[in-house]
Amino acid sequence: MQTDSIELGFLSIFALITFFTFLITSKFSHKISDGILLDADFSKPQAFHKEAVSRSGGIASLISLLVFLGIYYLLYSKFLYEYFFICLSIFAVGYLDDIKIKITPNVRLFLMIVFLFIFINYLSIRITNIDLIFLNTWLDNAEDSISGMIFLNIFTILCFLFIINGANLIDGFNGLLVINLIIINSVLLFVNLKNNHLEFSFFLTGQIIILISFLLFNFPKAKMFLGDSGSYLSGSLVSLNIIITNNLNPLISSFFFCILLFYLFFEVFFSFFRKIYQRKSPVLPDNQHLHMLCHKQILQKVGPNKSNYLNSIFINLVFSALVLPSIYFLNNSLVCKYWFFSLILIYIMFYIRLYHLTKNQFDI
Repeated sequence: MQTDSIELGFLSIFALITFFTFLITSKFSHKISDGILLDADFSKPQAFHKEAVSRSGGIASLISLLVFLGIYYLLYSKFLYEYFFICLSIFAVGYLDDIKIKITPNVRLFLMIVFLFIFINYLSIRITNIDLIFLNTWLDNAEDSISGMIFLNIFTILCFLFIINGANLIDGFNGLLVINLIIINSVLLFVNLKNNHLEFSFFLTGQIIILISFLLFNFPKAKMFLGDSGSYLSGSLVSLNIIITNNLNPLISSFFFCILLFYLFFEVFFSFFRKIYQRKSPVLPDNQHLHMLCHKQILQKVGPNKSNYLNSIFINLVFSALVLPSIYFLNNSLVCKYWFFSLILIYIMFYIRLYHLTKNQFDI
């Protein structure tokens, strides 16, 4: 009981520190290098704001995370090296774009792969449970063969890349990404608390506090953006959260975690092949992602003042309605598999309908 009180005390103090970190960053970030962090590019496909906004949310998030890693070490005498090294390196890749150092998407992808390969192997980050027999066989034999180890590295890196890039892809509307991450991390917190993984639950709670603090400055009107650094950081965090929760709870179907990450993962996967089909570069942004098509429809109905944040609310309400019921059968591998593939079908049908509707109205 005394330990619980100490943890709650630390969480309360951390919530205040985090809020003021975002507040101070929001107030003064425009002064850094003559406003180098200000996002004033209104012509890019993913821009839906009309005034310059600082992309400093990633900096405040990283500072808050580092503070919380210190608090975690004080309480449990454990330093979470995987979070420190992976999140810091992936943050740095995104920060290059935030400070307007232009690197091509291919170079950015290469840098992420290199960092992930180094730290996944150095820190022995492993996915230990997958509800597919042939994949589990590969994973079980990974330590005993070179081919198995190569497969394990490729599989783990791909998992990270899909989620990191998915987080960056949907980070275009006020609250869209951060609300989605709050939902995902809240479910992970519920799962770990239910199974008595209290230390990791404490760490998840700290991350939720960071997300909520950012939301206060990003929703409904944006006073700051996460930027590429913040979205990459958030994607790295949720990727690690999923892997660790999956490993800590082997009785839970791994497809349950696929369901939780469905929107982040499938948005990247679907967009990649959609652009190839449309004869576009699969690594360059366009204005035909699901959340953008939804925004066009909502914009037509409510006007520009409310459409940005209402789009985020709508998408996350639909996400919650489709995903959260899976909590009731998270131990049932077969049902989780069917549910996951049903979500893919629902997404494709909804996208096709929305695309044709928007194309006829706006000639996209």
